[in-house]
Amino acid sequence: MPKSDARSHYSVVGIGAGPANLSLASLLHGHQEVSNLFLDRKPTFTWHDGQQLPDTTLQVSMFKDLVSLADPTNRFSFVSYLHAQGRIYHFLNARFDAVPRQEFRNYLEWVAEQNSNIVFGEEVLSVDFDGTFVVRTGHRTVTADNISVGVGNRPWTPPMAADLLGDQQYHVSEITTRARELGGRRVCVIGGGQSGAEAFLNLISRPEPNRPRRVSWVTRRVNFLPIDDSPFTNDFYMPSYSDYFFRLDPAKRREFNLRQVLTSDGISEATLREIYQRIYLHRFVEDAEDLVALHPNCEVTDVQRGNGAAWVVRVANSNHPGVTGHIDADVVIWATGFRAAEMNFLDPIAHRLSREGDKLKIDESFAVQWDGPADRNIFVHNAAQEQRGLADRNLSLIAWRSQRVVDRLRGVRSDEQLPSFIDWTAKLGPGEAMEARSA
Repeated sequence: MPKSDARSHYSVVGIGAGPANLSLASLLHGHQEVSNLFLDRKPTFTWHDGQQLPDTTLQVSMFKDLVSLADPTNRFSFVSYLHAQGRIYHFLNARFDAVPRQEFRNYLEWVAEQNSNIVFGEEVLSVDFDGTFVVRTGHRTVTADNISVGVGNRPWTPPMAADLLGDQQYHVSEITTRARELGGRRVCVIGGGQSGAEAFLNLISRPEPNRPRRVSWVTRRVNFLPIDDSPFTNDFYMPSYSDYFFRLDPAKRREFNLRQVLTSDGISEATLREIYQRIYLHRFVEDAEDLVALHPNCEVTDVQRGNGAAWVVRVANSNHPGVTGHIDADVVIWATGFRAAEMNFLDPIAHRLSREGDKLKIDESFAVQWDGPADRNIFVHNAAQEQRGLADRNLSLIAWRSQRVVDRLRGVRSDEQLPSFIDWTAKLGPGEAMEARSA
């Protein structure tokens, strides 16, 4: 229990202690006037632990940690973590091209351990409202002026896999614990994002006794496509663009997210290069011609049991309508992403919360619009991609978003960084004009 356990009322209670709420808790740590408590049902801190494959790295800068882009002097920065561990010089000398993902996971755990207002092993069962928020857990009841929901995402597989999951068919989030005895077996990886690429690379990189006999890689995308990490594309991941995106028509927002998905969900070029090099060596140096099968532009239409314990993965190629094929596999790994976790604990007040489509509708400070008092807020993290853009679900704007929440809680407004070089609006400069076009 936290040092503040004797308290029963807080300025803000956080539900979930993943990166989003860890960021908020870290920025609040120095503001004693905003009492806070963050609760997580997990017994201890975890962050994609079942997916921490060797040699995987972040796809974002080390400065996009929990706090640095909002408060570079904060004691919970990644640099502060390195310094506290006594290895900041070693990290500099190592000259990593990208931060090792396991290192970042350990940094997050360090932050959670350093903050006494973060409690694990306590599940929030319900949130009600009677002038203040009433938060009931499996251990106690506390009240709060504000709620911060950061329950994160859950692994997602298509409905066709629902009754098939088990030891021989599983989500990539379980790969480190399940994908152990695969020597000589046929494995099919489904999904063309970074997780699928990392799983595929891990499988074909194993020593020969532990290496699968054949590894197939299937994706709906037209190819195994790289993340767009170019300078002007990264302007989509700046606060000024998030605010601009928020004011767009919902249809325009949906169109943008579909068109620009590879700015956040593509594969790191370094990973693609290593995959290609591995395939080259297997094919031309080791004469392992049958090890790899690549199937882009293929939609999985069905998965059925084959002979014995094998699976038959049926696919259709969009370039050849009416033509179907199949892949024989002993193990199927679904690298099909994540979806927002359920927030059933909000059921007692769900009828009071505004929605945009099937998502909670938020305001400019990431607070849910509802019929309650203006000074009582329900903040949501990682749940507004349709309203805030693709950056809402990754680390790029996590510190800035938390700062917006902190400002709302404290009744202040922090200085913003300079806007993008790009003028996203229709406003033009002197001597320029744009004529309205008739339909």
